[in-house]
Amino acid sequence: MSKPVVAVVGRPNVGKSTLFNALAGERISIVKDTPGVTRDRIYADVTWLDYQFTMIDTGGIEPDSKDIILSQMREQAEIAIATADVIVFLTDVRQGLQDADSKVADMLRRSGKPVVLVVNKVDSFEKYMPDVYEFYNLGIGDPFPISAASMLGLGDMLDEVVSHFPDYNKDEEEDERPKVAIIGKPNVGKSSLINKLANEERVIVSDIAGTTRDAIDTDIRYDGREYVFIDTAGLRRKNKIKEEIERYSIIRAVTAVERADVCIIVIDATEGVTEQDAKIAGIAHERGKGIIIAVNKWDAIEKDDKTIYRHTEKIRQILSFMPYAEILFISAKSGQRLNKIFETIDVVIANNSMRVATGVLNEIVAEAVAMQQPPSDKGKRLKIYYTTQAAVKPPTFVVFVNDKELMHFSYTRYLENRIRETFGFRGTALKFIIRERKEEP
Repeated sequence: MSKPVVAVVGRPNVGKSTLFNALAGERISIVKDTPGVTRDRIYADVTWLDYQFTMIDTGGIEPDSKDIILSQMREQAEIAIATADVIVFLTDVRQGLQDADSKVADMLRRSGKPVVLVVNKVDSFEKYMPDVYEFYNLGIGDPFPISAASMLGLGDMLDEVVSHFPDYNKDEEEDERPKVAIIGKPNVGKSSLINKLANEERVIVSDIAGTTRDAIDTDIRYDGREYVFIDTAGLRRKNKIKEEIERYSIIRAVTAVERADVCIIVIDATEGVTEQDAKIAGIAHERGKGIIIAVNKWDAIEKDDKTIYRHTEKIRQILSFMPYAEILFISAKSGQRLNKIFETIDVVIANNSMRVATGVLNEIVAEAVAMQQPPSDKGKRLKIYYTTQAAVKPPTFVVFVNDKELMHFSYTRYLENRIRETFGFRGTALKFIIRERKEEP
């Protein structure tokens, strides 16, 4: 089941970052080096009670002038309407109700999407409640007073947010068809690829707010099996500065990746692999999805006997955090090697859901330990007692050891490589959880 998406819209300095940090806890403030974990906090995974959702920040606003603020807020609202299940509209009790708030509220109301109106910086309910009532004038429902900085009122706000999540009827049959997200930078040929696979020219959605869903789904049948392709092309942005296009493509990728089993990262062969590709790939890697890298426009490349090797090397170098990803060289225009896509999807889905018997797994780990001694520190050596597979999608292994501190990243990587040598797991990340257990007598 894909996680619902909650988008946050608001003027500058209303406290969006503070709210993000409060809801996502420590994790979002820590800047990781994994590509895809962006430094300007575009998205965070949030858990509330039994609910999990992805929270996205629809965009920073430069406070240059009132006109610019309003146009940028409208743009934020468009992104929120297109990508989110629920929209959080953040306002500021101290700045009071502003003209820009009213205009954006009109757009949000017309969208038909659930909107939760939140009034921030209410550090004292007694003192500020009369000012909160002013926000009823927006006409989008009850304002929820909070203080993100003091962590006040967040529970009531979150209860309201999750009450709008789609009600997935448990009796409904789960859609078992493989879901494949096509992600990548703008203009690398994502839509062309889907059009070619579907053998028809599909209409690109218009960029009027509210006309697109978070992505366009296309059902494609191949060799008797049905697949759902999720296209992130949607809403095209014209004359936008580079950062906005980058932010936008990342938001689109996050919402599509959430729903997918396998992600196809489309790279433009004529341009080569870039840091932006690494950011987008990092989103799929972090979420443990099956991954295929499709190098498109391969027909436009001058080739010699080393061309594939050179391109592969460069991809492996820039996307070094996902050495397991499958690489295909294709042309959406000519149809070159497109049939390989379906074969590879099937293999990757099977690997992403593969289970390994505990007995066999422990044999492999024992053999690996015998071949390369575990690390030690100050005379104490790492002992591995037991390994078991706890989950699939992605395959997740729990390793019980005597001291977690001794389990260096490099040794975990060594064990992962041994498990891959034995079982393959092509196209899927593996996750390792290290647990400590007291010394056995």
